[in-house]
Amino acid sequence: MGAFKAYDIRGIYNKDFNKDTVYKIGFFLPQLLKSNVVLVGRDVRTSSDEIFEYLCKGVTDSGCDVYDIGLATTPMVYFSTVHFGVDASVQITASHNPAVYNGLKISKTKAIPVGYDAGLKELEEMVLNQPVTIVEKKGTVIAKDAKTPYLAFLKQFVPDTSSLDLSIDLSHGMANLLAKDLLGTNHHYLYDHFDGTFPAHEPNPLEVENCKDLMKAVVENKSDIGVIYDGDADRVMFIDENGRFLQPDYVTSVLGYYYLHKEKGNVLVDIRTSRSTTEYLTKLGADVHIWKVGHAYAKTKLRDLGAIFGGELAGHYYFRDFFNCDSGFLASLIVLQVVVELKKQNITLGQFIDSVIAYANSGEMNFKLEQKDEAMKALYSRFVENDKPVKVLDFDGYRVEFETWWFNVRKSNTEPYLRLVVEAKTQEELTKRTAELSDIIKQFK
Repeated sequence: MGAFKAYDIRGIYNKDFNKDTVYKIGFFLPQLLKSNVVLVGRDVRTSSDEIFEYLCKGVTDSGCDVYDIGLATTPMVYFSTVHFGVDASVQITASHNPAVYNGLKISKTKAIPVGYDAGLKELEEMVLNQPVTIVEKKGTVIAKDAKTPYLAFLKQFVPDTSSLDLSIDLSHGMANLLAKDLLGTNHHYLYDHFDGTFPAHEPNPLEVENCKDLMKAVVENKSDIGVIYDGDADRVMFIDENGRFLQPDYVTSVLGYYYLHKEKGNVLVDIRTSRSTTEYLTKLGADVHIWKVGHAYAKTKLRDLGAIFGGELAGHYYFRDFFNCDSGFLASLIVLQVVVELKKQNITLGQFIDSVIAYANSGEMNFKLEQKDEAMKALYSRFVENDKPVKVLDFDGYRVEFETWWFNVRKSNTEPYLRLVVEAKTQEELTKRTAELSDIIKQFK
């Protein structure tokens, strides 16, 4: 079943999965997670209401209750899972994907993610193979107010932004639920109303094309920073005062500035993260751990390490003080705190990021390939078996490190791409190595 992915259930609605699939997911989920209630939130996609209806029907037909928290950001569902003490929760969303997509992000007790290796595989088998036997005493749907306690939690982190000029792109998505309650109305807002068709741009700010309106707004408004959230507000990206898109793994260093001046400890980054960031964090006293890409892996690892926070190239930022989960709003509030502090020192966000960057970086490049495994083997043969790297990490694709450069190649868990990141001490070497790697990959189209 194509909708069951590494991190969640996701695909084109009525193609990769439909209301019948959703009903069965609802029916078997309480059995899988041994829960007598399932908390459910949803985004504003046009298919979310139907998915909610059939998910609830499945849950209640199994004899379990539903806690309906209504429209929600994905982090609001994580928070509510812990706040209401439930053992199962679902956010209906396809996050940053285009409007024709939808999906379900499932969590268990303490907002621990349920990925394919930790329950989704078993759920898929139940959906495919087990018969549905509706119980006599059905469950009920109970409305719950999750917004009020979640806002109260986030308001602890809201800085005084009166010294800042802000441009904020809400992407027609779930960030509209909370942004003005947290940050006020006297900023430059873009796309600040719900629209599940995402008419302005796709709700994926990792694609710079989707940030162009915000980049323009920052320059025109002479803003100190631009902030843009993805469709379900679990991710956030930033634009500096010059209208420059900031690569999200560099922003992890901003979180380091905030946390590591207060305490030293473990910090988690993904396998694609720049040496600029890891060296900066180490200099501040962090013990940096590199791990797999994806929220289902990151949250579990953060918990295992007792890490203070974590960051990913995709713009997910994780927090020990938020149940090891990611939150676009929490990340943005902390970044804004740092920008306020830097401004007092007459340092702009762009200047701070430039002080961190010590390497030339390609960003993540995508290659649409049929023969992904063969391409990865060819790269491994050329650069690991024939050369002498100083380190090889092999738990998510692989990261091959040399003294003056490194690369990571991995298969996407959510899209039909081979992904490549290259970094080098000089732009000249970056250009040379990127061309060499790309030439090998392109042989396998």
